[in-house]
Amino acid sequence: MKEGKLMFELMKKLFPINRSITGEGPRQSLKILREHIPSLEIKSVKSGEKCFDWEVPKEWHIEEAYIEETDTGKKVIDFKNHNLHVVGYSIPVDKVLTFEELDKHLFYREDLPDAIPYITSYYSPNWGFCLSYNQHKTLDKTKKYRAVIKSKHFDGELNYGEVKLKGKSDKEIFFSTYICHPSLANDNLSGPVLATYLIKYLQKKKSLNYSYRFIFIPETIGSICYLSKNLSELKEKVQAGYVLTCVGDEGKFSYLPSRNGNTLADKAALNLLNYEIKDFKKYSYLDRGSDERQYCYPGVDLPVCLVMKSKFLTFKEYHTSLDNLDFVTPKGLQESYEFYTKLIDVLENNKKYITNVLCEPQLGKRGLYHTISTGNISDKIKVLRNFLVYTDGSNDLIDIANILGKSAFELIEIKNILLKHKLIEEV
Repeated sequence: MKEGKLMFELMKKLFPINRSITGEGPRQSLKILREHIPSLEIKSVKSGEKCFDWEVPKEWHIEEAYIEETDTGKKVIDFKNHNLHVVGYSIPVDKVLTFEELDKHLFYREDLPDAIPYITSYYSPNWGFCLSYNQHKTLDKTKKYRAVIKSKHFDGELNYGEVKLKGKSDKEIFFSTYICHPSLANDNLSGPVLATYLIKYLQKKKSLNYSYRFIFIPETIGSICYLSKNLSELKEKVQAGYVLTCVGDEGKFSYLPSRNGNTLADKAALNLLNYEIKDFKKYSYLDRGSDERQYCYPGVDLPVCLVMKSKFLTFKEYHTSLDNLDFVTPKGLQESYEFYTKLIDVLENNKKYITNVLCEPQLGKRGLYHTISTGNISDKIKVLRNFLVYTDGSNDLIDIANILGKSAFELIEIKNILLKHKLIEEV
């Protein structure tokens, strides 16, 4: 569980930062990630820049925010205690209000009485505070309160990070994750820390068949801006892509397909889920909710899907203070890391193969019985022979794995043995 523990330690460092779609939070987070991946480039898009139908918003900065009783000066809500206490992108305010007036700007969840909800107002000027229902019940309705938010909006920039790893081919595998949620562990930080350690995994490989592109963006506006600048290149190069989010809890694996559902990304993910994981939840694209909304939109049509642990919107902790460092675990992160490293290995080895001999080859003279004599020899030989039967040049590794009812990751070893003995070759 080495990588899971390391990812969790990185998450602990990132967790206290007040992230939003713009501002110092994302920049600080990207700088910390760059300590682990020096090749991470931090890029920017100026406020006001047009990105398709959207416009990059002004940068948001907040110094402090609180609600205090006017008669006692006691702070009943303080942004310093939890950065979910303020509605994201709140405009500045300094007002004395009755409880009734204040209550219109308070947000809580009666169904989760101890949780602080995560609320934003990115694209319309507003202000507000978030608190638990139990906190709300303690407020004295007869008192007056002073609400203070020291924030400002100004022409600045939206920041994102990008890492490109060069392979033998210019064709790419694409990973996207987001860095815009304040102090949320599964639905935010699990994605960037997993992406960081997948990059480390790829950097250790002696060579790569595919090139790889990782982006760390603010959700929605970030993917739209990135697509507006890179769409033609992405459409030309990306062969499979994944949005990394909600990959740190210990729930069942979840799969959300691309809009078309039949891309290489879907095919590779489903093979591993069916034969390595087996017990997973399969969703429809109608259940979408993250940046796959942009990557799979008509006219964009990138081959992007998601493999998560508990899917966003399905766990009670989602978008509340309960999505914390107790909800995400090293074990959950490790399980996602192991899945995605296998997925990378499958994609790296997923070629079409054709046999070099007519009729069944003589395996004994090549010593193949000894080479693969672990476990049940007869089963291994049966798989090897069945693999050969379908190396007719039309099936790739995943196709053959699906025909045989096997994990494509499991067949990499057999494929390598057959290549070594020149019984098959790449098409």
